[in-house]
Amino acid sequence: MEGVVENGDGAQPAPSTEEISAEEVALYDRQIRLWGMDAQARYLHLFFDMVTVMRNAHILLVTIKALGNEIAKNLVLAGIGAITVHDTEIVTEYDLGAQFFLEDGLVGMNRAEAAAPPLQKLNPRVQVKIDTEDIEGRDVEFYKQFATVIVTEADLGTMTSINSKCREAGVAFYGGACYGLYGYSFADLIKHQFVIERDKGNIETKLGSETRTRSIVGATTKKESGGKFKEFVTKEEVYTPLSEVVTSQIDKTWRPKKKRGVSAVLPAIFGLWKFQADHKRLPDPYEHKEDTKLFMSAMSEAREGLGLPYENVDPTFSLSFLDSVGTELSPVAAILGGMLAQGVINFLGKREQPLQNFLVFDGDITNAPIYSLHPQEDA
Repeated sequence: MEGVVENGDGAQPAPSTEEISAEEVALYDRQIRLWGMDAQARYLHLFFDMVTVMRNAHILLVTIKALGNEIAKNLVLAGIGAITVHDTEIVTEYDLGAQFFLEDGLVGMNRAEAAAPPLQKLNPRVQVKIDTEDIEGRDVEFYKQFATVIVTEADLGTMTSINSKCREAGVAFYGGACYGLYGYSFADLIKHQFVIERDKGNIETKLGSETRTRSIVGATTKKESGGKFKEFVTKEEVYTPLSEVVTSQIDKTWRPKKKRGVSAVLPAIFGLWKFQADHKRLPDPYEHKEDTKLFMSAMSEAREGLGLPYENVDPTFSLSFLDSVGTELSPVAAILGGMLAQGVINFLGKREQPLQNFLVFDGDITNAPIYSLHPQEDA
């Protein structure tokens, strides 16, 4: 049954803060010192809560290429309990260009098996597991062991299939990919509650709907030394599965000018998925001259499906995106991987506003807008 995600069955009962070892305190010493001495008394209990949640979380990462490298690195350094790295492909010479866990002698080895040892060295306290079996045949029960599932560099069919199984299992799902200077991150946390801490204002916080997807479900106040009051507001976000997101439009209440400002990366990604679904491969205009026209057509259809105006798609950009498909750039992977991993950490800790629900990255202008895509009633 779908409900509030409680970190899935991949999170075991957390031990008390007294059980956190000296080694763990040393491992996270930088984060403690960043708060400063005056802030430690106030925030140290939050730190211990985060450590206990993190070290009991088991995360599945599907496909470890450049983006997967960055996600895995950040999660392991953050101190999750376990990560299962899934990949069925072997290391090629091309992989060596943007994947820092790999080296020349690993060519021909399974990518997950090659990445596991250096990943383990980053944090010996984290269990690093590998899985090289086909992911498509896994049932719902398989996903219940994880707190979060992250799928990278997959086609739309694979992602919607895994997303659907994760929903049935009550497990949060993230997806993402890099295409040269461009990329995206998607989140389906089903129904997720989180806490925002803020200074208490003069206006009473009212429970109820804030947006189409977000509601305030609780609020408590705490008096601090010095007479100041802090308010802890519990909010809830409701999510849409990827299978419905791809048939949704940009907010129908937006004015034409705002719609024209939507990043062209969004219809480009949706168009790429359509091309893959139609042709069972990525576009490659160097091997198939007709692919340029076919991709432009798919992107135009995606633009119309999103409810965006004709001016939203520049042919020059379309060609630039097409030329980037199939390439990996370490700086872009680092940015996207860092954001996606931080989103997972915030989700586990139930702090901060989570991604809702589709982020695109445009390396041409170093911009990463977020679009909330959901089924809508006719405006």
